[in-house]
Amino acid sequence: MKNFYLPIVLAVGGNLLYHLSQKSMPKAANPVFIITIAYLVGILACVLYSFAYPSEKSFLDTLRESNWAVYGMGLGAAVIEVGFLLAYRAGWNISTAAVVCSTAVTLMLIPIGVVAFKEHLSVRNVVGLLLCMVGLVLVAKR
Repeated sequence: MKNFYLPIVLAVGGNLLYHLSQKSMPKAANPVFIITIAYLVGILACVLYSFAYPSEKSFLDTLRESNWAVYGMGLGAAVIEVGFLLAYRAGWNISTAAVVCSTAVTLMLIPIGVVAFKEHLSVRNVVGLLLCMVGLVLVAKR
């Protein structure tokens, strides 16, 4: 049970820290340099995590086995970082920006999951998604 919930707890905790940090960034600082510094801290954290999460593959082995998805994830993460930083600077509230973004992304991923990954949606899932769409409209309106 611990291994099932722990990753979600980590993701939720990381998201909380991420959004609180993004909302608290110095307004006058260059956004690209802020992201660069943040990624350097993230790289250091990953290096330290590598000692606690041993693997049979070395860093170089993993680098050689990497495909487009690894680089796409890095690019996507950087675009997300800049997007949220600029959204918060443009006046988005911390209480709605993440909800709007996550709901919009979820709604776009549904057809991709069904078509590309052969995932199935139950009637309950569809009802929940319809409620998400209504919620997105209500939350995003000014």
